[in-house]
Amino acid sequence: MLLHLSFVPHHSYYVLSAVMLCCGRALDSPCTLALLVGFQFAFVLYFSLGGFRSLVSVLVHSSEPEFDYSRPHDVYTNLSQLSALPPPHPSGAEPQLRSCLLPSPLLVGPVSVRLSSPLSLEEIKEKNPLVTPGGHYRPTDCEPRHHTAIVVPYRNRQSHLRTLLYHLHPFLQRQQIHYGIYIIHQSGNSTFNRAKLLNVGVREALKEEDWGCIFLHDVDLLPENDHNTYTCHPQYPTHLSVAMDKFRYRLPYPQYFGGVSAITPDQYLKMNGFPNQYWGWGGEDDDIAARHWKGQVRLSGMKIVRPPVAVGHYKMIKHKGDKGNEQNPRRFDLLKHTRLNWRSDGLNSLTYEVLSKELEPLYTNLSVNIGEDPHPPPKKSALPKNASYPAARPKDREKDQGTLGWQSTQVTKLEGHLKVTNTSSDVGQKDVVKQEIV
Repeated sequence: MLLHLSFVPHHSYYVLSAVMLCCGRALDSPCTLALLVGFQFAFVLYFSLGGFRSLVSVLVHSSEPEFDYSRPHDVYTNLSQLSALPPPHPSGAEPQLRSCLLPSPLLVGPVSVRLSSPLSLEEIKEKNPLVTPGGHYRPTDCEPRHHTAIVVPYRNRQSHLRTLLYHLHPFLQRQQIHYGIYIIHQSGNSTFNRAKLLNVGVREALKEEDWGCIFLHDVDLLPENDHNTYTCHPQYPTHLSVAMDKFRYRLPYPQYFGGVSAITPDQYLKMNGFPNQYWGWGGEDDDIAARHWKGQVRLSGMKIVRPPVAVGHYKMIKHKGDKGNEQNPRRFDLLKHTRLNWRSDGLNSLTYEVLSKELEPLYTNLSVNIGEDPHPPPKKSALPKNASYPAARPKDREKDQGTLGWQSTQVTKLEGHLKVTNTSSDVGQKDVVKQEIV
């Protein structure tokens, strides 16, 4: 009696059959039969383990896409196939456009990432002639199915910004989506506050257009696969940068939500936006993730969804630590209280002032005042190492805050739309910027 295994190599099968024929008379002994069966099993296992592993891999990962990142395409591939704006119709009526295909036929998969010697903004604009002022693009030969705002918190990263714009504009145009890029520049020298800038960016972007999807995008991350579409999940927040080269193309931990992520306006409201208390590097992305998921309890009733690891590849532009974005020493203490604070720290407690808004050829630039870090890091001085730094007096701190022209914000949801009304505690200093999201 022989075990029938179809995946045994042919040459191995013939050798095994010969052995079985030679030992046919010995099969009458149960011990000999058991020994022979064991030998056959070991023989098959030895010669077919690689094929068995491949079979298991195919069965387990059959839904995972496969891409060859060793042979990437140029990021501007297929851009010449995009149609320019058609001439106006003689009758004045707008032609009826078909919906854009899903997926876009212009996608190429892995794309090369240019990290050195970024082009000037003028040169990047020449390579992207269909991008309109403010960094907007809309397909002209089909009706886009998705409308996405890209919000980038920013300060003092000019070379990184040029690299991102050079890479991201053709990347998004091939996806045939309607998009706009918003650079939210934190003015002043106070500690950087990424999450608060994201809050400002979401509010200001929605004030300008009825975007269906908001992308929260670090300036130093570049997508490597245009099948990683910049669109939102209808129910849950999406984390897209699941495989960064910084982490050897692996997700560092299950709750990680940093880098590049996406939400709809309704999801943003449901989680009360993002925390405003994280000044400096670290902690805010974990707080944002906890607003969806905390242990076994989802604080806002949502979970995080992700694209396959093979799709969510990103490269990070290497850089040194930024001045004004030092590590946040309070991040772990703040994270401990996320469960208690998320309903009161976020969209409903956001205060800021728009200082300027410029529609640049490749992006919309918003310079904003988001206030001062209430717990600033000690400044370096010539004092001895053992010397102590005097703490700021409460009265002085109140005086400083009183000169900022803070705006108190009330958020209401009316008939399915977002409405934001602002009042100013110091109207005499500047005209109040009316925050309105429609």
